[in-house]
Amino acid sequence: MTNSHGQPLDAAREKHFVEELRRHPELMERFEAILALTKSDRRVLRSADETEELLVEEMRRLGSCAMHDWAQRAEEEAARELRENHPRVRLRKKKP
Repeated sequence: MTNSHGQPLDAAREKHFVEELRRHPELMERFEAILALTKSDRRVLRSADETEELLVEEMRRLGSCAMHDWAQRAEEEAARELRENHPRVRLRKKKP
């Protein structure tokens, strides 16, 4: 059996994906919201335009969340490298 992109469905790949989502609950929440919008719910009738608008907004939230996670990891990696290469440098956190 294959997915819509022609790739075989792989239990190990699926397991890895779910594990990654568990490490990033904000991303999991965004994916759940997108999936919920794609379901046909007879109690909530929406036009195609309204559904598209909601999906676009969720995709923006997903992108924002992904970029936030990326930036946080990049900052942590940069700080780790700086500490390794220059042990005498003192790092300070930004004041809120």
